[in-house]
Amino acid sequence: MASEIIAINEFAGGGQSVGEWLHGWVTTVDHKRLGILYILFSVFFLVIGGIEATIMRIQLMVPHNHFVSPEVFNRMFTMHGTTMIFFVAMPVLFGFGTYLIPLMIGARDMAFPRLNALSFWLTAFGGLLLYFSFIGGNGLYGAGNAPDVGWFAYAPLTSRAFSVGHSTDFWTLALLISGIGSIGTAVNFITTIITMRCPGMTLGKMPLLAWMNLVTAGMVILAVSPLTAAQIMLCFDRYLGAHFFDTQAGGSAVLWMHFFWIFGHPEVYILILPSFAFASEIIPVFSRKPIFGYPIMVAATVMIGFISMSVWAHHMFAIGMSSYGNTFFTITSMLISIPTGIKIFNWIGTMWGGKIQFKAPMLFCVAFLFQFLIAGLTGIMLAASPFNWQLTGSYFVVAHFHYVIVGAILFTLFGAFYYWYPKMTGRMYNETLARWHFWLFVIGFHLTFDFMHIPGLLGMPRRIYTYEPGRGWEFWNLLVTIGTFVQGIAVLIFVGNLLWSMFKGPVAGNDPWDAWTLEWSTTSPPPDYNFATIPVVESRRPLWDLKHPEDPDWKYE
Repeated sequence: MASEIIAINEFAGGGQSVGEWLHGWVTTVDHKRLGILYILFSVFFLVIGGIEATIMRIQLMVPHNHFVSPEVFNRMFTMHGTTMIFFVAMPVLFGFGTYLIPLMIGARDMAFPRLNALSFWLTAFGGLLLYFSFIGGNGLYGAGNAPDVGWFAYAPLTSRAFSVGHSTDFWTLALLISGIGSIGTAVNFITTIITMRCPGMTLGKMPLLAWMNLVTAGMVILAVSPLTAAQIMLCFDRYLGAHFFDTQAGGSAVLWMHFFWIFGHPEVYILILPSFAFASEIIPVFSRKPIFGYPIMVAATVMIGFISMSVWAHHMFAIGMSSYGNTFFTITSMLISIPTGIKIFNWIGTMWGGKIQFKAPMLFCVAFLFQFLIAGLTGIMLAASPFNWQLTGSYFVVAHFHYVIVGAILFTLFGAFYYWYPKMTGRMYNETLARWHFWLFVIGFHLTFDFMHIPGLLGMPRRIYTYEPGRGWEFWNLLVTIGTFVQGIAVLIFVGNLLWSMFKGPVAGNDPWDAWTLEWSTTSPPPDYNFATIPVVESRRPLWDLKHPEDPDWKYE
């Protein structure tokens, strides 16, 4: 019991009262605390989004199931998709970036600390506002007034004729508010990385995590801004008599699709580039080799940023675009696989001949490589418009994008949690529990999303509440649901490991992985000011220079 009290006091800041401690966290402008708040906020919504997914999978486990009503099912898949993209994936990646970027570039904080705090609280308020819908409205069908128009919210489903009450308003305002927070974070990232690097850290010596977050921030500004504009237009449609998306009054429902997917597909790369960054920092350390082809990795990152802004309409092949439009978006959707393939080649090249240590962070990154390759192959299939016409709106597409979101992004996030957990808490996690988490999650993931492709190929449409027996879907849906429960158990082990290690984990020390980026040169957790003296760097591995001054060749690899 005494050790728990000591750990709590250390985490709370020594002799502070609980009220003072809470006040310090709520009013903080320290990038490290705000990064942790982003991460805790995201883990909370990860559990909620996972519960919503489980409800949907139970409903689809057998034909003619009545676990929930059709109305509740619609609300579950709307809330699940919105939660996972806007209030889990984006905030947690922003959280790691907020925490790590100043430490990795040798700065004492973000360029705009108050904007940093405002961006987090806007995002948090957006998430809470979305879920206030469950307790608002008329309470019909057991789910309050929660949004039920899908996370894509296609017109005319969002018009007042088809969305009575305030459910769509909750969705619109929540995303509008969180989108402003996301743009603020992106501005902060760009300014911090461009202007606050420590002496000697040129762009050519900057960690890949900083490079990839720099490109991601530029994409956030370009992609989230159109979505924000579309949300304002939707509010005008619903309450001020505008007709942007009202086809009967001269508007265009397709216009909403363009606005949404101009955000929606670059969003995939907004999420995947920070995940690439985690892999690019973890794989070299656990391979005991510098990253293979650093300049090519940077070039591929910039290429992804540019090309990703021109692929959005491959989500719209089935709406009747011209053959020229279909051809253009087919070409660009396939073209983006080139820089992505370069990255996979470079990660494998880094591992090749290395002294690989299969700790939990590395295990998750190795699984990511395999799974992201499969996701890329099915992505190329869907990029071909004739193939896309056959499978659009089917569970094959659901399986594909979950292979990206879960198989790539979530796996690298778990690796990042384990890799930087000692730096953030000063404690090591439990490696045995981390391995249980890894293997159960791998098994559950493949049970769910490998077999989800099959009913999609057999014609099972997405967004359906139930289905008739005898179509060959029953067995596959049962396996998919079992896999969902296995994943849920793995996530519970993960959360339990983090909580247990906070109080019982061994002291980590400053640099438990024998790494070479600057965040490992300071204490664990870092002090408020990060560095007593601003570091000066001479290579891409500045900490290695300090630990091994007799090995100058590292500076030129």
